[in-house]
Amino acid sequence: MMQSTAADRAFHALSNPTRRKVLEQLSVGPATVSELAAPFDMQLPSFVQHLSVLERSKLVKSKKRGRVRTYELAPERFKVVEDWLTARRQLWESRLDRFDLYVKQLKEKESEL
Repeated sequence: MMQSTAADRAFHALSNPTRRKVLEQLSVGPATVSELAAPFDMQLPSFVQHLSVLERSKLVKSKKRGRVRTYELAPERFKVVEDWLTARRQLWESRLDRFDLYVKQLKEKESEL
């Protein structure tokens, strides 16, 4: 259940293009709120809400030094997303392999006739 909640929060955070762009920015390295907000045409309080969603999902973490808050990626949470996607990929690969085998069997039966 806890794994599911973590995945839900992570995918919710990833569902928004602004938050994905923030994650792309942070993949280069840590950045302050103002550095992260600069490319976006939105008010700072609205932008900070996006950062809050990312932090609640634990995809990012922040540190406050004086009046400056700096964000950085929290790569360990991406493992939850990766594990979920890997499980789905394995499931679909297995299904497609079985379907491929079924189609080959049908073709063999057809060629025997």
